[in-house]
Amino acid sequence: MSDDIIIKEGHIYGGWREPENIWRNLKTSIHDDGTARKVGMRGGTIPGTIHLSLFAPVMLKIFGDHWFETGSVSMYYTFATTDREKVRAVVTQPPKGVDDVQVEARVEMPDGKIVAKGTVSIGNPKEPSYLQTLDLKSSDPEELRILSGFKPGYKFEPREVSTSQEEVEKGLVAITDHLEYYKGNSPWGCGILSPTAISRLMALGYQLTATKTLSAVAFYGATEVQHVNGPVKVGVPYIVSGEMICVAISSKTEYFWYDAILEEKESGKIVAKMRHMNRFMKASSPLYKTN
Repeated sequence: MSDDIIIKEGHIYGGWREPENIWRNLKTSIHDDGTARKVGMRGGTIPGTIHLSLFAPVMLKIFGDHWFETGSVSMYYTFATTDREKVRAVVTQPPKGVDDVQVEARVEMPDGKIVAKGTVSIGNPKEPSYLQTLDLKSSDPEELRILSGFKPGYKFEPREVSTSQEEVEKGLVAITDHLEYYKGNSPWGCGILSPTAISRLMALGYQLTATKTLSAVAFYGATEVQHVNGPVKVGVPYIVSGEMICVAISSKTEYFWYDAILEEKESGKIVAKMRHMNRFMKASSPLYKTN
């Protein structure tokens, strides 16, 4: 557990971290400096899902191991960070002695800029998570260009997934907090996945949304990872399935939301759920080019 977590004035602050942009050489992606600047970003961006793992050490300090069994993190990404910019997790201090609780949380920069905002929880709180409270309204299909043909209700083909310990450890280079639990030393007798790794395992629609397929630069808009009967374990076969729940348009992007479920292949037990938004930059698409 990190030893730089502090409690002050009703909030719990994780230590400052500087995620590295290890995707900078993906030349057609939002992580590449040149590509990002062409669509109005300051430079190649850090994926929002990387910031999810900032919360794990803080959650362990607050809730203990149980967070990896029934805890959640629900974040809407509000500002894209670049290579090695400092960020930290901030969580409102929950009341003591409450088993099912949800509190506000955020990721912030040293100047106070909010990188992501939302909620974290454990157990079964009465309130819906931050992303679950958003009013998701699909746009008129005729307004869509990049996502023309995409519709709410589309079901992604279920697929079998699993992660080896070697893959987990290779993935640790992307996140800043390398908990021993991720390396195989956990109370569950094996390695477990970080929130970032869970989001990657449950990601759906890569073939539908690749830059070469849609001719548009994509980036993450929001992610919620919820442990239901966790943790998500290394080496265990799972089935991931999901459904598109909203397809819409904003001033600068087209986007869709989907819900995903992760089930144990052998037992059918639901282990985790995810809600996620993918955005696609209008400025990167030939369908929005002006003469």
